[in-house]
Amino acid sequence: MSLTTDSSQPRAQAKSQANQRANQQATARAKSGSDNTRAEEAIQSPRRRSRKRRERLFQWLFLVPAVTYMALFFGYPVVKNIVMSFQDYTTATFFTGEAPWVGLANYAKVLSSSLFSTSLVNTALFTLGSILGQFVIGLALAIFFQRKFPLNGILRSLLLLPWLLPLIVSSAVWRWILDKDSGALNRFLGEMHIVNTGVPWLTSTSLALIAVVGVNIWIGIPFNLTILYGGLQEIPGELYEAGSLDGATGWKAFRHITWPMLRPVVSVVLVLGVVYTLKVLDIILGLTNGGPANSTQTIATQSYDLSFHEFKFGEGAALGNVLVVISLVFAVLYLRASRRSVDE
Repeated sequence: MSLTTDSSQPRAQAKSQANQRANQQATARAKSGSDNTRAEEAIQSPRRRSRKRRERLFQWLFLVPAVTYMALFFGYPVVKNIVMSFQDYTTATFFTGEAPWVGLANYAKVLSSSLFSTSLVNTALFTLGSILGQFVIGLALAIFFQRKFPLNGILRSLLLLPWLLPLIVSSAVWRWILDKDSGALNRFLGEMHIVNTGVPWLTSTSLALIAVVGVNIWIGIPFNLTILYGGLQEIPGELYEAGSLDGATGWKAFRHITWPMLRPVVSVVLVLGVVYTLKVLDIILGLTNGGPANSTQTIATQSYDLSFHEFKFGEGAALGNVLVVISLVFAVLYLRASRRSVDE
């Protein structure tokens, strides 16, 4: 027994020493490997930095044309318009180069004028009527075209024509259609024995704004139809199948499935529609030129008249900036309200 224990002890010591040597060799290899890795990283780090610098340089080079374009064609006109609104900028300025600084005098003059209140009310009525008509009809058509039937795609393509036509062309066509004496609409109404005499669609102070709103609705329907139809296509059909099992069909399906899922798209359509409608100029100038008796005069047309008819560029710029502020205020308030409703 004693010989066995005496011989086993040196063996155990030898094994432990061998294990220690193996561990030391492994740690030495690991250290050498880490040192080699660090050396390689130290060599490659300048290369990586140079690559990142080159990538950033190329990124900036690609951005330069877009930034230059935005600065020249958007940034400069906005800044110039703001500066002009604080100056007495007239036709004489083009010859003398002098535009006296008048501060807020231009803003005070346009905001205190009797025509501004009329233009503000007309702008509100024109925008509200146009957006309401465009959105309701566009949404109804988008829901209708979700169904599969023959010539679906062709009809949707044809409905884009009003949006593709130049606005001045559309206004000229509608001016002929709505003409009191020889207009197509009055002829049709006369043949149907609905009216006896021609209706003064564009020359009556009570009908002119309604006619202009109707034409703008016709032009804006394709935009609403296209965006809303695309939003409806993104709603999964499984939701309607699950809703039908719970009895959500028809109006209930629209209220509890379609409308909540379509709300982000609706926000985009309404904000873009309002901003676009606030600055509408071509249609009104082509149909009524702001008349009769300023019944279709809006802030956009008043700004145009001040700048290019009366050559009061400072006052026209001030009124244009007021329109920009109104658009921004509406966009911010509506987007905040829509976010709150989504969070709730």
